[in-house]
Amino acid sequence: MLDTLETDTTVPGSRSIDAIPAAAGIGLRAAHYDDFLAMAPEVAWVEVHSENLFAAGGKVHRVMEQVRRDYPLSLHGVGLSLGSADPLNLDHLRQLKRVIQHYAPGLVSEHLCWISVGGRYLHDLFPLPGTESMLAHLVPRIQQVQEVLGCQILIENVSAYLRFSGDALPEWAMLNTLAEKTGCGLLVDINNLFVSSRNQHFDPLVYLANLHREAVREIHLAGFSVEEVEGTTVLIDTHSCPVWPEVWDLYARSLRMFDHRVPTLIEWDSDLPTIDILLGEAAEAQRLLENTHG
Repeated sequence: MLDTLETDTTVPGSRSIDAIPAAAGIGLRAAHYDDFLAMAPEVAWVEVHSENLFAAGGKVHRVMEQVRRDYPLSLHGVGLSLGSADPLNLDHLRQLKRVIQHYAPGLVSEHLCWISVGGRYLHDLFPLPGTESMLAHLVPRIQQVQEVLGCQILIENVSAYLRFSGDALPEWAMLNTLAEKTGCGLLVDINNLFVSSRNQHFDPLVYLANLHREAVREIHLAGFSVEEVEGTTVLIDTHSCPVWPEVWDLYARSLRMFDHRVPTLIEWDSDLPTIDILLGEAAEAQRLLENTHG
């Protein structure tokens, strides 16, 4: 049973949770570990992929122990496959729970997507149809995940390139309902929103205006790539370059729609730059946060 997953009695359990500050942070990747520890940069907080901490021991845990000592830490997952028709992966949940118990993160997040079918995992985050039946599928799964983990999770919008023919609900309505019915928080990836809006031809400001912004506890920013597919321009969510000017503009506009500061993260997952470039992106996000909300 989900609610009887064993807790890990080997972790100390005495670490207090450091809340994620309403400021700019960075996603920390393995290629930057040494430089990050050597520089000890004045960045407000750090986010890492939960699954990278599932295996015991090794450099990643040695680094994270020091990072967790010096910075508020957020965990961002890619493997729960909340929208899959497969049962929830109990082993994955068990490992995630142990990581949460050990590191006591300020935030825990996952994606509104599916990545597995028949027990086989794919290497991408696939969008979900906007339907009442999908909501009925997601609500108990998110409730179960939060019950098992013992904490709220944030649900993030993923990039999409096509619409489902059966879509009856816009994504913002799906996220609003999930927040209302499960108590989950929301993570708005402004880059993903911009990519989806261009590919699917909708207004991202209408999306943001209708979203339950009081439920938004984190924002992501990243870069995208542009490809031509059979004469059509398609934006691809690659996280492989600086934040585009159009995404910075949408971020600045979104900040003015919130009545509070929202913790904002710079994500960069491939073609990684030097860490000073990543920190420069975070500094720009911090500048925009302060310009809007002081």
